[in-house]
Amino acid sequence: MEVLTELELRMRFDEIVEKIKEGVIFIHPTDTIYGIGCNALLEKSVEKIRELKERPEAPLSVWVPSKKWIEKNCIEHEWLDNLPGPYTLIMPLLNKKSVAPSVVKGKETLGVRLPDHWFSKVVAKLEFPIVTTSANKTGEPFMTKLENLDDDIETEVSFMIYEGEKKARPSKLVNVEKEEVQER
Repeated sequence: MEVLTELELRMRFDEIVEKIKEGVIFIHPTDTIYGIGCNALLEKSVEKIRELKERPEAPLSVWVPSKKWIEKNCIEHEWLDNLPGPYTLIMPLLNKKSVAPSVVKGKETLGVRLPDHWFSKVVAKLEFPIVTTSANKTGEPFMTKLENLDDDIETEVSFMIYEGEKKARPSKLVNVEKEEVQER
């Protein structure tokens, strides 16, 4: 696994964007903790993340390129006014083809993120969502620094954008239909 800083990513921006488009698995920073991601349109890549996380059935969330993407593909809600921010909005999905089927696993909703973080510029450049889920096996502690990355995950990851230890908690889950907020 190649470890890159923000500066190194910026210097190799086009190359990294192409790798993400092609479907590599990678670790990225967020405004909360580290996530593991891939192109959310590529079924094979999404399934690989499920395998690595040992999470066969639960839906995954996506980091979207823009609010416009949400407005086009999900039922709009006033909670959008809180983005960008440390939230995962569980929203009714209008366009089932906007993500690979294994992202939602038959659900009618999609977890969407638009973090207040510089990496949002990378996702915006892609113009499609990436899977974003905590970079750990299901049930294990969240990855907050390089030293606690699971060995099995590390061997399957192409690259990681690292910006030091994260002190935050995971994003809050907001079910916009039920108007429920869940801390994780």
